[in-house]
Amino acid sequence: MGYDIERFVGYVNEGLLCCICQGVLKDPLQAPCEHAFCASCIHGWLVYHSNCPEDRQTLNMSMLRPLYRYMRNDLNRLQLHCRNGERGCEMVCSLESVEQHERECEYGWISCTNTGCPVQVERRNLSGHLAACELRSQECPKGCGYTVFNSEDMQHNCIAELRSELVMLRVEMVYRMEKAAREMSSRLDSHRQHMVQKESLLQNEVVELKVLHSSST
Repeated sequence: MGYDIERFVGYVNEGLLCCICQGVLKDPLQAPCEHAFCASCIHGWLVYHSNCPEDRQTLNMSMLRPLYRYMRNDLNRLQLHCRNGERGCEMVCSLESVEQHERECEYGWISCTNTGCPVQVERRNLSGHLAACELRSQECPKGCGYTVFNSEDMQHNCIAELRSELVMLRVEMVYRMEKAAREMSSRLDSHRQHMVQKESLLQNEVVELKVLHSSST
């Protein structure tokens, strides 16, 4: 579906309207007969038809092309209101930049970032919701440093959590020490093999020198 023409400021050329939904073109495509459509509109049409919905000339997916450049430029320059205008946003911007604005609009809906919270609020109100959200996380008020949720405050056991944390730290420390020991052992084995090879080469050189010396005498 195209953009609602009521959102636009000023006159919109009929050539920039979708022949199917009559909205302002969104992701426009053009047929060889020069009729233009929103991509989603014409794709839906061609599932059940094999012609242009405007003049009935033969049409299929492979025949669709991007809108002429001059028409794309005219389309991108159109001015329209943010879709969040009903909630208070007064921004008017070009069609080319409206999606970027709406992704960041302070009046747009956004989901709470706390895991498991289904609430959606306007972006400008998110910080206030997060401060009061029942599923927000926070450090234990008793000072153990463990992160808890409000609903878990009564069940939280600092000593048990600290013991669990201590066990995890010990396991991690043992793992790291064993890993370091294996790496050191591997390096020593590699160094030992290198020294053995070097010693063997030196012994061969000594033998060769003795042979040369005995043959020269």
